[in-house]
Amino acid sequence: MTTIETSAPAGTEPQSTLSVALLTLGCARNDVDSEELAGRLAADGFALVDEPEDADTVLVNTCGFVDAAKKDSIDTLLAAADLKDQAGGSKVKAVVAVGCLAERYGAELADSLPEADAVLGFDDYPDIASRLRSIVAGERPHAHTPQDRRKLLPISPAERSPAASLVSTGSTSGPARARLDPGPMAALKLASGCDRRCTFCAIPMFRGSFVSRRPSDVLAEAVWLAGQGARELFLVSENSTSYGKDLGDIRLLETLLPELAAVDGIDRVRVSYLQPAETRPGLIEAIATTPGVAPYFDLSFQHASNAVLRRMRRFGDPESFLGLLDQVRALAPEAGIRSNVIVGFPGETERDLELLCDFLTAARLDVTGVFGYSDEDGTEAETFEDKHDEDEIRARFAYVTDLVTALNGERAEERIGTTVEVLVEDLDTDRPGHVEGRAAHQGPEVDGSTLVRGCPDAQVGDLVRAVVVESDGVDLVADATGDKR
Repeated sequence: MTTIETSAPAGTEPQSTLSVALLTLGCARNDVDSEELAGRLAADGFALVDEPEDADTVLVNTCGFVDAAKKDSIDTLLAAADLKDQAGGSKVKAVVAVGCLAERYGAELADSLPEADAVLGFDDYPDIASRLRSIVAGERPHAHTPQDRRKLLPISPAERSPAASLVSTGSTSGPARARLDPGPMAALKLASGCDRRCTFCAIPMFRGSFVSRRPSDVLAEAVWLAGQGARELFLVSENSTSYGKDLGDIRLLETLLPELAAVDGIDRVRVSYLQPAETRPGLIEAIATTPGVAPYFDLSFQHASNAVLRRMRRFGDPESFLGLLDQVRALAPEAGIRSNVIVGFPGETERDLELLCDFLTAARLDVTGVFGYSDEDGTEAETFEDKHDEDEIRARFAYVTDLVTALNGERAEERIGTTVEVLVEDLDTDRPGHVEGRAAHQGPEVDGSTLVRGCPDAQVGDLVRAVVVESDGVDLVADATGDKR
């Protein structure tokens, strides 16, 4: 069990030490939020522990993206609440919901989930330590009434409390963050919020308008993460192609990427979530050709039919999307490319579905996430007519899922015989000399992995070169060449 403890800030009365476990659901942006919460708590004297049953309070950072994610969040909260009832087997005194589901539903969630001792919104984050102390002491704060954050002044993710220092090093300055996962990959937030108005998406309503972090703050956090053992930085935001537009320079990411790649100790920088309609030639070139930047393109197509995309309030068609992929592959033929698509959107015809499948066949994507459409509270698409019934959506979801499973597998087979550089994330203790990690074309958690054979001296965090010899779905098997760094 990992425990991080810090003393109370100078000039304050000592507080009794409380322990907290953070459980994180959802995307990498939530991972960063949890580490920032952990940094604030540790700086205020809380002990961070890994296991919920070892904690005085359990903080569940929820996801509110789609129905399945909401259900996972509720199930996690209920499981944590059950720990309070285990006589002698748990020390849990309070279970608290934070994150997107808590922000999005507030008092409604609190009323429907009395098992949680509190539901806190984003505005509670700066005072999270005092909030948790009062909840453990028996207070039950009123949950907030959600507001459309697009209509509020944005809360910049660049804001950091000087008191929330680098708790693992004892430094008195730096990002308010404590690493909860000591692995060699670390997410780094570029921005928060989104200014787009996609008709199916509720994220801007509870995440707010788009706000870029200052480049100096991003770089400072990158240096800190490198000092904590990170070798790959995974740049996250709701829309990375918009980075810098609110700072007066829409091309700021192109200049920031080489600086991040030059940080001592960082060997790979990866960009997530690119909006195809905003992906400009200069950004493609920067990602595809900058040394130390992974030629990896996370392009959120969502569909290929122009008619469906217009109803989604998005832009594009098969020709423009394939042209974008041609630009990428002209500069980096082995680039990793992933995307997500929604099937069964209101008004989607069989011809629209056929256009999507033809595009996916031609696109040769490494990984494609498929989602069946479902109404999201408060979105424009919720009011649309021409909706498909659930059986039809399930049938379309199954059909496209089967197609992309085959297509992604074929793309992985094309990589047999190529040389890859794999960031080692796990050692196979049952098979000495076998390690598992990710090549440059494989993003964390969702894009498959590579098993490397024949590297008995490799350690977690090493970069090993290997030749791909087999594929299994999107996963690869490779034989080490003997080169590592």
